[in-house]
Amino acid sequence: MNTTAVVTQPLVDPTWIAEHLHDDTVRVVEVDVAPAAYRDGHIPGAVLWNIYADLRRPDYAPVEQAGLERLLSRCGLTPETTVVCYGYGAHLGYWLLRSHGHDDVRLMDGPRSQWLEAGYQWSLDERGPGATAYPLRAGDPSVRVSREDVLAMLAQPGQLILDVRSRAEYEGERFWPSGAPEDTGRAGRIPGSIHVPVESLRDENGRFAEPGEMRRLLLGLGVTPGDRVVTYCTIGNRASQVWYALTHLLEYPDAGVYYGSWAEWGMLPAMPVER
Repeated sequence: MNTTAVVTQPLVDPTWIAEHLHDDTVRVVEVDVAPAAYRDGHIPGAVLWNIYADLRRPDYAPVEQAGLERLLSRCGLTPETTVVCYGYGAHLGYWLLRSHGHDDVRLMDGPRSQWLEAGYQWSLDERGPGATAYPLRAGDPSVRVSREDVLAMLAQPGQLILDVRSRAEYEGERFWPSGAPEDTGRAGRIPGSIHVPVESLRDENGRFAEPGEMRRLLLGLGVTPGDRVVTYCTIGNRASQVWYALTHLLEYPDAGVYYGSWAEWGMLPAMPVER
């Protein structure tokens, strides 16, 4: 059972971040799929984690533990650092650190633009902090789920796999959410997975819906708090958002993320695919 997912009050707002910009024990991380937004302006002192360049290998598989250790060290983190994740992939950064047992991770939920809306300014300074040594803990298998774990779950009672991608991806019309051609992998879904698109858990403003509404949706699909629940998407970003809702907002005690997600599963000919 997941013992590390739920932490007390992980959410912070722009004002909290602004008040801690000069605190050497706090590091702000912007997580995105490309550097463009960060280079146009970012929270002062923030470092960038590029999901494709930093968190995944050229074949789209997640980087090994040694590669992640190098990233955390290059960004000036230590096991005692308070890390604040924000941006397009904020939940992925938050989940990734929590899954490796980092004790103090915070999250600025919602769009990065709220920094400006709160009256603060972007910085263009990309100088990073001094390097550190970060001995990463092994991933928690209840939170960070492997491909082998997912294979073992197939058709097992009480063990549910949630596909949180779009309808077109779930039905095998697209491999990538952007609609890019399927030239390096197979479109489709993990057999038996339940479709819970991340948008179905959000309101018209893009925020998470009320817990009661989300809970009714999940229960209507047969997803109960007594189940072992694993989420997946394409690269783990949407999956980590649904994991956050399950563990932090809905009190599902045994939820994890298949980090490899479709970018890994769909690239491997031996993996079973349903369309």
